[in-house]
Amino acid sequence: MNFARVIRLDGSDAEVYREPAEAGEWAIPGTFAFSNWTEDDLTGKPAEEFKHGWLGLTSFGRASVVAVSAITEAERDALIDILAFHFTESWGAPHLDAARPVAEEEIAQMVDMCSGHAENTLIVVERSLSDAGVNDKFRLIPPQGASLDVFAVHGD
Repeated sequence: MNFARVIRLDGSDAEVYREPAEAGEWAIPGTFAFSNWTEDDLTGKPAEEFKHGWLGLTSFGRASVVAVSAITEAERDALIDILAFHFTESWGAPHLDAARPVAEEEIAQMVDMCSGHAENTLIVVERSLSDAGVNDKFRLIPPQGASLDVFAVHGD
């Protein structure tokens, strides 16, 4: 099974995001964080987080690029627990039992997005606001010969 892992192709995430995610963190789009946003919210670093930021599941910071990586069932299950706890601590979910199904859905969507793609496939996100809400557009960039380990950090 595959999932997304933060990579750093350069140091720009530290410049554009309030809290940059660390290389090697598992990540999801984290679009839920922008569900109530309006055009007025789209200024400065928050605008960059909205437009291009993946949500790291350790720091809960943002990253510009993720890569498809293999994940075990145990690691996936731990991510569900981490995200459910985050929903209770940071988003007002009343308890873990209420947060867990939402966390499971978020994690399952990332597994689905990464399934069928080769490891080291890069994924970038571009978000926009419309009358219907937030729109996510994903672009996948297949591996180009050399392993990403040669020039990017994305885990152990």
